[in-house]
Amino acid sequence: QVQVVESGGGLVQAGGSLRLSCTTSGLTFGEYTMGWFRQAPGKEREGVSCINWSSSITYYADSVKGRFTISRRNSNNTLYLQMNSLKPEDTAMYYCAASGRWLTPTLSASGYNYWGQGTQVTVSS
Repeated sequence: QVQVVESGGGLVQAGGSLRLSCTTSGLTFGEYTMGWFRQAPGKEREGVSCINWSSSITYYADSVKGRFTISRRNSNNTLYLQMNSLKPEDTAMYYCAASGRWLTPTLSASGYNYWGQGTQVTVSS
C-alpha cells in the first residue's frame, strides 16, 4: 500500500518562505518521478514543479520560476519544495504526487498515480 504524506504548510506573510516536505512508503522512492501540485478554492489543480528520479530534470510552472525550488533526497525517501518570496496568490492546498518508475517528469496531474492528502499554504498580504 502506497502512502504519500506532505508536511510543512502554514501561514506566512507575503515575501516570506516555507519549505514543504513529502515522504512516501510502499514504493521505491528513488525510482519514481515526483511532483508538487496546488489547488486554490474554486480553481483547478495545477502543476507547480516536478523532478525525475535522479534530480537531473526539473520543471516549474511559470508562476513560480525563480521563487520555488524542488529537490529530493532518495536516501530518506523525501521530496522538498522550497518556496521563497511567497505571494498571496500562492495560497492553496499543496499536494505531493508520485508518477511512475523512470518516467519523464510532467506538470500534468494525469501523469501521477499516487497522491497525498495535501498541506495548506496561506500567504497573507
